[in-house]
Amino acid sequence: MPNKRQRPAGPASKRDSGQWVMVAPVSVTDLPRKPGNGPLFTRLRNPSTGQAALYLFSSDARQLFEVKAFHEEYRSWFIGQAVQQDGRLFFATPVDPLFLVLFYLAKAEKEQGKFQPLDQILVDAEFSSCTMLLRCTNISKSIHHIAEEKETGGRKFYKYNEEKTLKWLTKKVNQTVNVLKDHDVSVGAKVKSATFISSKQLTGATEEDYIRYAHGLISEYIPEELSSALAKYLRLPEVAVPPTEPPSKKRKTSDGPVEAEEDYTKFNTVDLKSKKANKMSAAQKALAKVDKSGMKAISSFFSSKTKTTK
Repeated sequence: MPNKRQRPAGPASKRDSGQWVMVAPVSVTDLPRKPGNGPLFTRLRNPSTGQAALYLFSSDARQLFEVKAFHEEYRSWFIGQAVQQDGRLFFATPVDPLFLVLFYLAKAEKEQGKFQPLDQILVDAEFSSCTMLLRCTNISKSIHHIAEEKETGGRKFYKYNEEKTLKWLTKKVNQTVNVLKDHDVSVGAKVKSATFISSKQLTGATEEDYIRYAHGLISEYIPEELSSALAKYLRLPEVAVPPTEPPSKKRKTSDGPVEAEEDYTKFNTVDLKSKKANKMSAAQKALAKVDKSGMKAISSFFSSKTKTTK
């Protein structure tokens, strides 16, 4: 269904027309408790990369959804009597806001390494909407999974704890494995597509395959460094990377277009003549030694005959 959107911070895009076509849970459009409130599209840091990504808060800001787009070229939508030029299809799927809080906790640990209240940890001049994460339902209930907690003067202070975090992520991996098995998702070597394939006959996957696949899914929401630590915590053996062949000396290693490995200009007429002069076959060498005096050139047999007058 088409949904009006609130424009996120930043310069407007040329293709921005104020409408999107989106598939989202019904809870996104639940009536807000306060007049004037509604679902909010905003940019937050992707917890894996730290780069800007689009998210959606529900009307009461108690749920967080990540927004992903499916895009094909030359696609548009008919909305009412109008044509929507932006043919992207957006999907809003629930995401655990604790992943985003984890990003800021780990960052505060590296920079300060001390206990702080959450409202001081969730501070980002570039993405001010990150403070709304505090309003999500399960933050206060689940923060203990990734942080140590202290209370002083009726106020709570938190500090990132990697051991707790790895245990929490392991639970996430195990839950994901159970879902993959329940839905018969193929995760083994026989999977020939990046999309999910539901078939027990095609799976043939080991427990390690499931864990590795689930680890990959969870790693989309955590930094690379933590993903590596989680792999070790799960005791996943390292995947051997096949050696790559060294690049050809004739090929230039650059970001530009790949150049031809052969110089095709060498096949022009001048080069052919010089090549023939330089390199002769044995038959050509023998013919060159023959006495050609009195012989007519072969071209004379194809020339026009001159008419004689009587």
